[in-house]
This record gives sequence, structure tokens and C-alpha cells, in this order.
Amino acid sequence: MEEIKITRAQTFKEKPDPSTLVFGKAMTDHMFIVDYDVGQGWHDPRIVPYGPLAIDPAAKVLHYAQEIFEGLKAYRTADGSIQLFRPLDNVRRMNDSAARMSLPQIPEDLALAGITELVKLEQEWVPSAKDTSLYIRPFMVGLDAALGVHSSHHCQYIVIVCPVGAYYPEGLDPVKIYVEDQDVRAVKGGTGMAKTGGNYAASLRAGDRAEANGYSQVLWLDGVHRKYIEEVGSMNVMFKIAGKILTPDLNGSVLPGITRRSCIQLLKDWGYEVEERRISAEELFEAAENGTLEEAWGTGTAAVVSPIGELAMGDKKVTVSNNQIGEITQRLYDALTDIQWGRAEDPHDWIMKLC
Repeated sequence: MEEIKITRAQTFKEKPDPSTLVFGKAMTDHMFIVDYDVGQGWHDPRIVPYGPLAIDPAAKVLHYAQEIFEGLKAYRTADGSIQLFRPLDNVRRMNDSAARMSLPQIPEDLALAGITELVKLEQEWVPSAKDTSLYIRPFMVGLDAALGVHSSHHCQYIVIVCPVGAYYPEGLDPVKIYVEDQDVRAVKGGTGMAKTGGNYAASLRAGDRAEANGYSQVLWLDGVHRKYIEEVGSMNVMFKIAGKILTPDLNGSVLPGITRRSCIQLLKDWGYEVEERRISAEELFEAAENGTLEEAWGTGTAAVVSPIGELAMGDKKVTVSNNQIGEITQRLYDALTDIQWGRAEDPHDWIMKLC
């Protein structure tokens, strides 16, 4: 791998107060960039001062959304060291997304080095206050400066980072979810399994509608039958029904979440039966009405787990777990965050220690 060139910033930003951190706002002093050109491959890896990108107005990413991204975190442990949680899984998922969006595959060691070397350089930005962390956003964009629907020959892989506060500063409060019956997030054969910006842009209208009606997120249904549950907002979703854990299967339109995978492993470690299959909204509401729906929660990097306290579909409304965080939801949150912040042993070698 080509050596990473580092150009340090001449001036440095004031670091934000850890008690008032807002997600995604306070970017650090540097970023990582590496270029790709057909016939040359990946070249010129560098860490440079954070700043605007010079993008041609005709760049493919601006017109045809040829873009993918990832999200992970760096955690400061009680002894002051810094560690990552399953970073190689993020890199591999990024390459899966790249294949779907006709972007180049990036060597795992190069993609990972862009993350690790930037975090090491910016280690003073990793906060130490309880439940704070450094959010890491790798992304790849197609930059050919030409109109016309074709794959880019020139691309960049970029990593930016920012300190973030606790997702739940006042505790794990259950959220209200509405089953979306107008828009769909994705269809099999589409881009639902890829982490690409277009998926999220297409979800905004439904999210705005839900918020206007007093709901935190939407529960997405499949795009063909409009009856099977896929995701909740921008997270994977799980349900405890009659003692068994159910979650939608990875059918090509559901994002293969890393937190989802981690939760499934822990649940199996604890002896729970986990079933990955199609789950209809009708089945879910029947379980709520007959008392067998015991818990429901979303899973994702930002929140880890997000308990669901109320579900609505049309004129139907049901309460889940007495609108309180369930026992399994709390246990998953505690177990994962304890591993991530180094408060508990890592039984599956998920942690990468940096410095």
C-alpha cells in the first residue's frame, strides 16, 4: 500500500463542549482522501486539512447519485485508549455497496488505513465523557465531469470524523412508529441492500409525514406486496414474539446492518431462538393484540438499539411493552455499549484497539 502523506492544518478548531455535542456538526481538523482512476487504480492517499471539496458542477455524483457511505465510531475507554467496533465489517459492506452502485472496489487495507490513521491523528478529538464517541463517516463518490448515465472513471474515497454525544442523553425512551402505507424504501433488485444516499433521500418524505403526525419514525413495508416489514426508519428492526426473536430476512432490499448482526450473535449466545424471515404487518399487529408481542426495537450504529413503545397502522394503535424499554432491549444496549467502551470482555473479537 502506498504511504499516506500527511499535511497538517495550520490552524486548529476549538473543540466543542462534550456536554452539548450535536450529531454530525463539529467536524475535526483533518480528513482522509484517496483517488481512483481507471487504468491507475487507487493512488495518492493523503490526510489533509478539513475543507470544501473541489467538485466539477457536472460530476456524476451530483446528477446520478453515484455515491456510497458507511458509519462507525471510535470509543475512548476508561484507561484513555481508543478502539473501534468491527471496522472491517464496515469496509466489506462498503465494497458490497460499491459493487451495486458501479463504483470501484477499494482494498480493505487501504480503506481501513484511511480510517485508523485519521483517528490516530485526531485522537484528541475523541471525547471521554460518558456515552460520547467519535463518529466516522467513510464515503465514496463518482466524480467524472460529464453528463450522461455512465459509471465514473475517476472516484474518491474520503473519510471525515466528528465527536458526537449520547444518542439518548436522558435515557432509552421508547419511540412511536407508524407503518408507512404510501412510499416504499426499496425493492428486491434495487439498492436497498446498499448504503447509498439515494435510499435515504427517498425516505425523507415519509419521515416528515410521520413527524408531522407525532411519530418518530416509519415502519417500512416491502415494495412488492406492501405487507411485509423491512426496516424502521434508517435502522434494522427486531421483535420479541412469544419468547422468540424475529427480524426481517436479508432479502436484497434490507440493509445488512452490523449492529443487527451483533445483536443476533449476542441473542444466540444467550440462548434465544432468532428467526430471520418475512414478517407481515398483520402478523405483528395480531401479536400485539393477543399479547404475544413482548418487545420491539430498532438497531443501528448511531442509537445501538431504539426501543419501540407504540405502533400505528391506519386507525389501529397498539402499545408495546407498556411503552417502556423491554428487558431484552435493555440487555442488548448494555452488552453492546459495554463491549464498545471497553467495560466488558469482547467474546467475538469485535474490537480493534488503536492507541
